[in-house]
Amino acid sequence: MLIEYPEYLIHRQWMSRAIDLAQNAADAGEVPVGAVIVDATGNLIASGENRKERDQDPTAHAEIIALRAAAKSCNNWRLNQCTLYVTLEPCPMCAGAIVQARLGMLIYGVDDPKTGAVRTVTNIPDGAASNHRLRVMGGILESTCRQQLQAWFANRRQQNHGQI
Repeated sequence: MLIEYPEYLIHRQWMSRAIDLAQNAADAGEVPVGAVIVDATGNLIASGENRKERDQDPTAHAEIIALRAAAKSCNNWRLNQCTLYVTLEPCPMCAGAIVQARLGMLIYGVDDPKTGAVRTVTNIPDGAASNHRLRVMGGILESTCRQQLQAWFANRRQQNHGQI
């Protein structure tokens, strides 16, 4: 019998919110990635979803949008008492921004075998150039996050194939 500890249940709750945001992005034609940031007292202070296509902005990743909103909400760019939940392992740009924000903890859903810059392809947070260490946990609602991404990309390939 699997025992789910209260902390794990909380992580699943916040990741579910990030998954909902990822679905919003998918519905808008974006790669389905969503992010939420929670403060030390467990309150939601920011969220983001991929907006690269809608905003025509290469930096409009879910994590970047959430980090910017959290810094404004806290009136402080240092987010060392905050936890970021994101459905996909951050890319190099986002991992760098997470380090720069002095984030307290990163929790992500599924590894990114192509551009994962936290544990899979490279490890920016633990790298020699990083001036900040943070706690990292991967695999929260992993299968749901993976299925959401795979379904979106399969649908995208099918649409593109139909246009040939």
